[in-house]
Amino acid sequence: MPTTTARKLTMARAISEAIGQEMARDPRVLIWGEDVGVYGGIFGATQGLYQQFGGDRVMDTPISESAFIGAAIGASAEGLRPVVELMFVDFFGVAMDQIYNHLAKNHYMSGGSVRHPVVLMTAIGGGYSDAAQHSQTLYSLFAHVPGLKVVVPSNAYDAKGLMVSAIRDDNPVMYFFHKGLLGLGWMPSDDWAEVHVPEESYHIPFGQAHVVGDGRDLSIITIGAMVPKAMKARELLQHEGIAVEVVDLRTLVPLDRNTLVDTVKKTHRALIVDEDYRSFGMSGEIAAILAEEALDYLEAPIRRLALPDIPIPYSRVLEHAAIPSVNAIMQAAHAMVE
Repeated sequence: MPTTTARKLTMARAISEAIGQEMARDPRVLIWGEDVGVYGGIFGATQGLYQQFGGDRVMDTPISESAFIGAAIGASAEGLRPVVELMFVDFFGVAMDQIYNHLAKNHYMSGGSVRHPVVLMTAIGGGYSDAAQHSQTLYSLFAHVPGLKVVVPSNAYDAKGLMVSAIRDDNPVMYFFHKGLLGLGWMPSDDWAEVHVPEESYHIPFGQAHVVGDGRDLSIITIGAMVPKAMKARELLQHEGIAVEVVDLRTLVPLDRNTLVDTVKKTHRALIVDEDYRSFGMSGEIAAILAEEALDYLEAPIRRLALPDIPIPYSRVLEHAAIPSVNAIMQAAHAMVE
C-alpha cells in the first residue's frame, strides 16, 4: 500500500529497481529494446541496468519491433525470461502478429508444452502534446485477447511490486506505465505517484484491486493515471459532503470482479473513469459486469467517463478537453448524487 514517508522513488526508478533485483536473483532474466542500454530507456525505466549487468543481458536493439519482440518469444520458449520494452504502445501495430498470434496463443496451441514468460512493457498516455500516434493507452485491446495478462500501475509502490510479479509469471504479461506518472523532469508528472518504496523485493499479486479511498456515496472505478485524478476529485468532493470511494484496479487481466461488486454494494453508485477510448473498452466491460452481477444494488445508472472516440489532438487545449480531468470527474459525480 502506498505511503508518503520513508524512502520515496519515482515510478521510473521503482520499475528499474524491480527489474534489477529480479536480474540479480535470476540469471535467466534479461532486457532488450530501443535505447534501454547505456541511455537507460527514454522514460528511465531501465536506468542503471546496463552498468550493472552489461551488454549481454541489457541489449539495445535495432528499430524493428517485430524482430525484437519475436526474438523474446523465441528466447522464452527456450527457457529465458525476457523483459522487452516497446517504446510507445502506439507502435504495437508493426508487431501485432508476434503479440496477438504467437505470444498470446502459443501456450494454448501447444497443449501447454510451450511457455512464454515474457514481460512486454510499454509507455502509455497523453497530456503533453505528443499527438495521435504517441499518446494512446490501448490496454483494452490487449485485455481483449485471451492469453495476455494486463498490468497498469498508478504509483511507484505498485509499479515495483507488480513488475516483480510480472517477471516471475510464466505467462506473457503486458505491463503499461503512464508517462505522466513516471516522475520525469522533462514532462508533466503527478506527484501522487512518487511514494514510499521498500528497498527489499516484494510482489503484488495480480487480480487484487486496491481501494485507495473509502466512501459511502459513490464508487469511482479506474486505473493508471486516472487514479490520482480521481483521488483529487474525491478530496474536493469531501468538502461538499460527498464521500467517494476510489478503486484502483491495478490489473485488467486478471480483473478483480469481487471488489467491483463489493464497492457497489456499499455505495450503490458507480462511475467508471478511463483514459482509453470509450467504445468497446474497459469502461464498457466493467459496466457490463456490474449490470450482470450487482444490478440489484445500484440506485442510479452506471456512468462512464472516458476518452471520446477521436484521435488524440496535438493541440494542448483540445487534448486536455478530451482526456478526463478532475473537473470532469467532479461534474459526473455531482450528476450521480444529486
